[in-house]
Amino acid sequence: MLEAGMNRDDTVINTIRFLSVDQVERAKSGHPGMPLGASHIAYLIFDRFLKFNPKDPNWINRDRFVLSAGHASAMLYSLLFVMGYDINLEDLKSFRQLNSRTPGHPERHLTPGVEATTGPLGQGIGNAVGMAIAEKYLSNFFNREGFPIIDHYTFALVSDGDLMEGVSCEVGQLAGHLKLGKLIVIWDNNGVSIDGPTSLAWSEDVLKRFSAFGWHVAHIEDGYNLDELERAIKSAMEEKERPSFISVRTHLGYGSPKQDDASVHGAPLGKELALETKRRFGWSEEEFYVPEEVYNYRKEKIEKGLKAQEEWNRLFEEYRRAYPDLAQKLLKAFKGDWGEDYKIHIPVFTEPMATRQASGKLLNAIAKHIPTMIGGSADLSESNNTYLHGMGDFLAENPLGRNIHYGVREHAMGTILNGMAYHGGVLPYGGTFLIFSDYMRPSIRLAAMSGLQVIYVFTHDSVGLGEDGPTHQPIEQLCSLRLIPNLWVLRPADANEVGIAWDMAIQRKDGPVAIVLSRQKLPIIDRNRYAFYENARRGAYIIADTQGTPDLIIFASGSEVHPSLSAKHILEEEGIKVRVVNVLSFEVFELQKEDYKEYVLSPQVKRRVAVEAGRGLCWYKYVGMDGLVISMEEFGKSAPGDVLMDHFGFTGKKIAQRIKEFYFKQ
Repeated sequence: MLEAGMNRDDTVINTIRFLSVDQVERAKSGHPGMPLGASHIAYLIFDRFLKFNPKDPNWINRDRFVLSAGHASAMLYSLLFVMGYDINLEDLKSFRQLNSRTPGHPERHLTPGVEATTGPLGQGIGNAVGMAIAEKYLSNFFNREGFPIIDHYTFALVSDGDLMEGVSCEVGQLAGHLKLGKLIVIWDNNGVSIDGPTSLAWSEDVLKRFSAFGWHVAHIEDGYNLDELERAIKSAMEEKERPSFISVRTHLGYGSPKQDDASVHGAPLGKELALETKRRFGWSEEEFYVPEEVYNYRKEKIEKGLKAQEEWNRLFEEYRRAYPDLAQKLLKAFKGDWGEDYKIHIPVFTEPMATRQASGKLLNAIAKHIPTMIGGSADLSESNNTYLHGMGDFLAENPLGRNIHYGVREHAMGTILNGMAYHGGVLPYGGTFLIFSDYMRPSIRLAAMSGLQVIYVFTHDSVGLGEDGPTHQPIEQLCSLRLIPNLWVLRPADANEVGIAWDMAIQRKDGPVAIVLSRQKLPIIDRNRYAFYENARRGAYIIADTQGTPDLIIFASGSEVHPSLSAKHILEEEGIKVRVVNVLSFEVFELQKEDYKEYVLSPQVKRRVAVEAGRGLCWYKYVGMDGLVISMEEFGKSAPGDVLMDHFGFTGKKIAQRIKEFYFKQ
């Protein structure tokens, strides 16, 4: 039975609203304002437009829905429950509790139906742009006449706060330029943020902004008129050349005694006001009340979703018969199976070169054999060596181009890379200078949290970059990136270790990898004299040892391995036995078995040194509190790179001298 005086739309919408309110009340924390104000928008998208199968949340050709305003997570969980996903009332009742599937902000892979980990504002709209880019590339790569195998829309529901964040401008500019016609962003335009009315800090014409970006724009003043909202979304779906931006005027905390009050954004209504709000809507006061009609609706959505995917499955079987090779490539790509063919094309280098240069050669060699590997740079492709030569630029008029020009938009690039990885089917990479990884940090952190396969190419990795000076010389970035859980930071010591790093990044499926590369030319390590570069796969390895127990162990990474080897030979001429450990990656080394780690670290050796042209704090784990860390504890200077490396003590002679003064002073 329908609730008295309500049609089915009202009944389902109010179920979503009040399941959300009840979650927040039960948890005694959360955000009831947007669920009350915008549940009807999310419902209408799912009910009228979204193509999905709740029994298979990862169906390849589903439409994507991103809740960029992740603080409204209670609304999303209620919505997914109503739509038939594998979420039950007990999950809703455990909202924001330890180990529940309904955390305070949505987390991808934790809750069925959640497409992106959101909460830090601005991230979700960027993720949606990345999904739309992936759809555009993959549909043009795989589809054939009569076989629209990849053919879906990406919807994002955004808040005022999302649009205040600068990254929304960055991604909006790029999406309009690329004419992502299957991207639809809907703005919950309620005019209130945490501190009060948005007019305290915001007075721009947002519609004019997106129109200037090249978007189709629309505004609905009566935001609760479902017919008007439905017409606006239909018009957006008919717009093929431009992404669409729809402003919907709503009320924060709609229908509650705190409507339009900033206090309803992020705190429970309280028992009495929650009950009063239910009464105003003619709703049952029972906690977590779900009408029978909604359970029937849930069954209908499940049946509809199963049929939609079955139809696609039949089309795909025909496609498989007509295009068996393409079908196999598609399935492997969405499994993150990039094959093995690329491995035999990884070159072996014999001439000195910057590791960034080696990376560019490797990338061009292997990308030919991973056809859905796409990426680019934040306007530094020639410096980062990330350009795929002969593979075209990804543009509105050339959707099969594999080089994405992000412009000077590092933060946008980070969010878009995540969106492409969330979408699946592509292997995304992006490049910039290591110093500018700071502009990307929020998205790197979320990639690590979400276990996304994203590859970062960070070049110009130390003061060795030279004349550009301290504004461009990374000092704290290496140590800082290593602090992010589940991010692998790989800093190869020569061109052949770069090949190992790229192979590790391609093979890793459960998190992002940062490949950190030099601007300056580095020698090729003589592997007839030193340990083979394949050992780098273990994160750290003994690259040069001595007879018997060493007197001293030097740990080094990247470009500093070379002067450390030189220091070893200087010290050995004075009778000091030295082991050098090449540390490609802290994170990978920590994954090794204890016996291997003990073998490399040899805790019985008390004289221990770390050498790296960055902040040294993270190295004390390996050298101990009494160890010597030769590092950068100040900002750099402007001068040629080799002059700076000498000035700051990163030469074999100066490293050896520091070690003698520290450990062997008479």
